[in-house]
Amino acid sequence: MQIPWQQVDPETLTNLIEMFVLREGTDYGDEEKSLEEKVEDVRRQLAAGEAVLVWSELHETVNILPANHRFDDE
Repeated sequence: MQIPWQQVDPETLTNLIEMFVLREGTDYGDEEKSLEEKVEDVRRQLAAGEAVLVWSELHETVNILPANHRFDDE
């Protein structure tokens, strides 16, 4: 189930994004980004509709996924 990110408390949203960024272990190539830069990148993706917050009833977790992800399994 999608969660409107705009309805999430700003501090909670920041914490969710930080947890996502830290667990993803994303490789940013030659240029390493700070945690703050990574968080802002994800925040921009949410605002642009490129990413969405998703609640998984099965796993009882919140995740950030690409907007074009199939949500059948969530």
